[in-house]
Amino acid sequence: MADNKEYISQPVEMGSINISEDVVATIAAAAAAEVEGVSGLAANIGSDLAELLGKKNLSRGIKLQITENTVSIDVHVLVKYGQIIPTIAKSIQDAVMSSVEAMTGLTVSGVNVHVGGVTFDKEKRSGD
Repeated sequence: MADNKEYISQPVEMGSINISEDVVATIAAAAAAEVEGVSGLAANIGSDLAELLGKKNLSRGIKLQITENTVSIDVHVLVKYGQIIPTIAKSIQDAVMSSVEAMTGLTVSGVNVHVGGVTFDKEKRSGD
C-alpha cells in the first residue's frame, strides 16, 4: 500500500484518530463486491501468495495511494459476462467513493476501476 504506512492519522480536537489502511481497503473491497454485475475482486500475485500461506486477505484487488487526508483507490474486478462494463465501472466508483468517505471521513480523490476478466455462469445441463 502507500509508502508502507500502516495507519492514516487524522488530528481531532481531543487527540487523533488512526485508521488502518487495511480497514480502508476492506471498506472499498466490500463496496465494490456488492455492485450488481461484479463477480469478484481480481487478486494480484501478492495476495494469492498470502492466502496460500494462510493469511486471509479481505482487501485483495484493492490498492491505495494516500496523501494527507485524501486517498486514491485502484479496484481490480472481475465482471459477469453480458454486463455493460462502463456502467458497472461507474457503479463501482460511486459505491466505493461514498462508502469510504462516509465511513472514514477521508476525501476520495479518485477511484480507478480495472476490469481484469470476465466470468461465465456455469450452465446447468439436462441430466445433472
